[in-house]
Amino acid sequence: MQYRWGIRVSILLVSASILAPAQTRTGAAAPAGQQAADSLPVKRVVLYKSGVGYFEHLGTVRDNQDVTVPFTSGQLNDVLKSLTVLDLNGGRIAGVEYGSVAPLDRQLGDLRLPVGEKASLTDFLAALKGAHLEVRSGANTITGRLLSVERKTRISGGTTLEVDYLSLLTDKGELKTTELSPAFSVRLLDQGLPGKVDRFLDVVSAGREADVRRMVISTAGSGERSLFVSYISEVPVWKTTYRIVLGPKARPLLQGWAIVDNTVGEDWDQVQLSLVAGAPHSFIQNLSQPYYSRRPVVPLPESVAVAPQTYEATLVLGAGRVAGTVRDPSGAAVANVNVKAYDASGALIASTATGANGAYEFASLPENVSRLDFDVPGFRTTRITSLVGSAGWSAQQDAVLQLGSTAEVMSVTAATPRMNTESSASSRLPLMGRALGSGAGLGGAGRGISGGSVRNFSPPSAAVAAARVNAESAARAQELGDLFEFKLKEPITIRKNQSALVPIVQSPISAEKVSVWNEQAGLPRPQRALWLTNSSGLTLDGGSFSVMEDETFAGEGILEPIRPGEKRLVSYATDLALNVSFGQGTERQRVTHVMVAKGILTQENELRENKTYTFRNEDTNPRTVIVEHPMRLGYELRSDVKPVETTAAWKRFRLEVGAKQTATLVVEEARTEQTTYALTNLNDDQVALFVK
Repeated sequence: MQYRWGIRVSILLVSASILAPAQTRTGAAAPAGQQAADSLPVKRVVLYKSGVGYFEHLGTVRDNQDVTVPFTSGQLNDVLKSLTVLDLNGGRIAGVEYGSVAPLDRQLGDLRLPVGEKASLTDFLAALKGAHLEVRSGANTITGRLLSVERKTRISGGTTLEVDYLSLLTDKGELKTTELSPAFSVRLLDQGLPGKVDRFLDVVSAGREADVRRMVISTAGSGERSLFVSYISEVPVWKTTYRIVLGPKARPLLQGWAIVDNTVGEDWDQVQLSLVAGAPHSFIQNLSQPYYSRRPVVPLPESVAVAPQTYEATLVLGAGRVAGTVRDPSGAAVANVNVKAYDASGALIASTATGANGAYEFASLPENVSRLDFDVPGFRTTRITSLVGSAGWSAQQDAVLQLGSTAEVMSVTAATPRMNTESSASSRLPLMGRALGSGAGLGGAGRGISGGSVRNFSPPSAAVAAARVNAESAARAQELGDLFEFKLKEPITIRKNQSALVPIVQSPISAEKVSVWNEQAGLPRPQRALWLTNSSGLTLDGGSFSVMEDETFAGEGILEPIRPGEKRLVSYATDLALNVSFGQGTERQRVTHVMVAKGILTQENELRENKTYTFRNEDTNPRTVIVEHPMRLGYELRSDVKPVETTAAWKRFRLEVGAKQTATLVVEEARTEQTTYALTNLNDDQVALFVK
């Protein structure tokens, strides 16, 4: 038996009427003039990554009708702090009630019967100390007040037994003890005590009932009206999973799917569903029950033997440099010109503005920059194209603006960039179509074996590839401030306690197939990876991904959230064709600088270290290797090879390894060391030594 109370909740009203006191209707007939209680169907659901969902109900009420919305106890706390109820046609909200259940331990405490939820027979009898009992054990009957229940040790036939004994004080003042044998029985003689025990059993039994709270919304008005109810509730986090399809004759294709679970206890029938890739702050506050302070639960750390590798986001785009001066037709410098750099897919990479002397500079551009745009009010937009360089490239690119509107675009071919020909890393743009895997995926998987001993398998029909490319996403994507929303184009039905897989992304994507080596990852071989550029124009939520190459499974990994235009490394397999070795050398250089000031001589010299990475490619296809070299505090790069990009913890170098060839990358760094001497007691020989 549960104890429930009618609770009045403050909600948003659409009229100036004062909230009427809520009357408890549980188990009572509806007053005259009221309609029978009804329910409101769910019409719209928005799911967030923070584990909450926003729900909207919309239905029709007539006159003074009560509407019931079911919730679980877990949902009720969120509903109480977010519920909004609107009568859209001039009626008013007369009250809101819900079934409130006190915590089980509080209900047991109210019985004033000190018995826990999991009490044994001994615990139960001990809680009845002082009660009048009639105890029967075999043929003996004892009546009196319970004094104690205790356990004693008894030796019988060489065996030690633990036996429970019950002690009673009879009405004649005698103290009698009896053993709790299998034939033992007790009758409760105190008035009211059997009722308390009966209530105790009711409370414990109620804990097994379905955990459903029904919220009754009472409306007041005349005629048929629309009622709107909204709230947030805890829901499972919706999950994202991707497929990256590679092929020799088409651009890489990205498919994204959302996994949605309906566990709220009611069907979603033709609801408008939106999935938001963001995490607005939300919390649980136990408003429906008394609050007790509890210590936080800190889970033990978990680990797995092998986990998918993730890579840091870019911090410095690359070592490319473009600088120049912007002038007008008369040769005068033009200040405050917006200069923007774009990659080959048209995504914005970097932007700057010219100074008072018309000069601009990009000091850290990636290798795949494709064009520069110059625009300022009063002049045409000047577009310089074919601006492509390798790692560590440098170019002087001046621009002359022509008078006109910025809506007019004037295209100019870029000047020839000055390449860093001494670098061991050569240029390579993101691959499209045939360049991915050079027409042979997985190091030759899928090709026929010569000699006629093995039959060649025909590729799937062109209809499969065409259907994959032409398939449309079931969701529309749009920015929501700092969040990103995938809104399903058509209503969806998901029954309670069921899940659905919904396509949300279908877009070609820019990808370069590489192998990544990171010494500190502790892996024996480089990892096969894709260097993705998010050219889909959408924010890609984090999740798992599978790579399909030449119509077969190539591997899988983890994708972290990627904004539009962002470039990210994602690995999906181990590259068994590459062998790697590495070594390190240290050399102390001669003194580079000596300074004497105020009797103190400061001597500077360099400590140079070089790291050599050697790769052997045993495959018949070339490999592009991305080496992640650690960033070290106080060290500066001294080698000619430049990183293609830099993260907070790594410098990434590109190295091309030909088929059946060996290639080496040498990274040389230096750290400056200082030594000071007090020039107080130097003799001529010591001075001569320092000069030497």
